[in-house]
Amino acid sequence: MRVLIAEDHMELAETVAMGLRQDGMAVDLALDGREAVYLATLHDYDVVVLDRDLPVLHGDEVCRTLVEEGGRARILMLTASGTVEDRVDGLGLGADDYLTKPFAFAELIARVRALARRTQPALPPVLTHGDLTLDSARRTARRDGRRLELSPKEFAVLELLLAARSSVVSAEELLERAWDQAADPFTNTVKVTISRLRRKLGDPPVIETVPHAGYRI
Repeated sequence: MRVLIAEDHMELAETVAMGLRQDGMAVDLALDGREAVYLATLHDYDVVVLDRDLPVLHGDEVCRTLVEEGGRARILMLTASGTVEDRVDGLGLGADDYLTKPFAFAELIARVRALARRTQPALPPVLTHGDLTLDSARRTARRDGRRLELSPKEFAVLELLLAARSSVVSAEELLERAWDQAADPFTNTVKVTISRLRRKLGDPPVIETVPHAGYRI
């Protein structure tokens, strides 16, 4: 899952980003509204966490622009004001959800994941393939009853492959969905992650390489 955080308070933005990354998400940061619009048109985000009071370009304008452009990203608007009028205004602009500062971090994660589920076809909470199971909510994966100790990136790649339901997922799509803007598109980071994941999954192999196309389970 890839998330954009548009928040001008650097400390808060970095704290939220760190927490979301620890929960297995790929996270990019924008410190003003213009940068948020630019990044949102450049990358295919699942969720945009949007502070309403952004500099350069106000959060309301960012929200309106993203909605008008028709992207699939869901918008979670953040604001310091919790009045009913503000919530109604934010939702009226096209935001999908609304969260008042200060907020409990567990609630933010739950809302981001709930919104992300609306960007794609409904999937069961537990993904399975033979003796392999992945529980997205609990962030656990098992094979033949054995718990797999996966890094956040390995878990994200495995989740994307299982969610594809035997369809091929390209290396480019894995890079776009599981890594953030700091990833170098010309490195072999996807190949290395797939290799490590295969070792942890063990035999018989479950991840197939499709030449010149990508990977599938």
